[in-house]
Amino acid sequence: MMQVQEVLAELVAKQVTDVFCIVGRPISYKLDGEIRAFDDNVLAPDDTLEIISQIYQLAIDRNIERLLRLGDDDFSFAIQGVSRFRINVYKQRGSLAAVIRVVPFDLPKAEDLNIPEEIVKLADLRFGLILVSGPAGSGKSTTLATIIDRINYTRNAHIVTLENPIEFLHRHQKSLVSQREIQIDTEDYRAALRAAMRQAPDVILIGELRDSETTAIALNAAETGHLVFSTVHTLGAINAVDRLLHSFEANQQEQVRMQLSMVLDSVVSQQLVRKIDGGVIPVFEIMHCNTAVRSLIREGRTHQLGQVIDSSASEGMISMDTSLLRLYQQGLIDSSEMMLHSLAPDHLRRLSGL
Repeated sequence: MMQVQEVLAELVAKQVTDVFCIVGRPISYKLDGEIRAFDDNVLAPDDTLEIISQIYQLAIDRNIERLLRLGDDDFSFAIQGVSRFRINVYKQRGSLAAVIRVVPFDLPKAEDLNIPEEIVKLADLRFGLILVSGPAGSGKSTTLATIIDRINYTRNAHIVTLENPIEFLHRHQKSLVSQREIQIDTEDYRAALRAAMRQAPDVILIGELRDSETTAIALNAAETGHLVFSTVHTLGAINAVDRLLHSFEANQQEQVRMQLSMVLDSVVSQQLVRKIDGGVIPVFEIMHCNTAVRSLIREGRTHQLGQVIDSSASEGMISMDTSLLRLYQQGLIDSSEMMLHSLAPDHLRRLSGL
């Protein structure tokens, strides 16, 4: 019988990022952005059921009944001396499948992750809303964990994180850290965020802004003097702002634009690109809310935000395409990878002379 614990330990030693258990293929893993097979043993439905049953046993406090009833489940678990893991289990074509993200016990340093100091120093802020956007698997949670880690070691504060599931564990350092897992420690984001406002927080991390009600509470928290971090599943600072606004009904958007223009401090957008010599590297867009940005958000002219980002390098801003161009000029990525991830390919082609 396959021992999941031993397989995961072997894969963690390879420094993989994700593990896939899907019927019709062997156990597979992602390394340096490429999916590879662990062995030649093609998984049958009984195999994935056994693997997932073992994982639920490892999770200890998780009941497989939720998966069988609803069709999917998110949670985290740990194997002592190996790693933490974030897992999504789901039904597909009548069988069970799982995708497991490897989460190290110790958070790597920002410089080892190629996260710019311009982003990490957002930890020095005392209030406002910080958004980190990007597609799934682009490293948003890691970026936020790095910022929270900086706060934890440098500030005397109460940090409340609301996550689904909890990924990185933050031990109390100079700050106190309360980490709440949705569906385990609290019902949902909305209930947890309302409760957080009564927990004397200085810093609040919300795993994701999923709906207008959660977003409204987050905006109010930032407006009342808290530092609030969250993620949005879209690429580019402009799209992140638009996604937030469009989560509200049309008759609410003018009021929300006004509020957002006052409380939003920065938007970081990121994606992972393949390096020429193998592996991946993050690439970032950074928008800080100066007077021009706030005016454009307030007036509903978000399509012009890119012009401000391009002209505000001295304030620490950088567009996604400029970041891609720098990696290309440094010889880290090739031209096809640069163009593949560009948000404005025609403009970038002219800039790069391709």
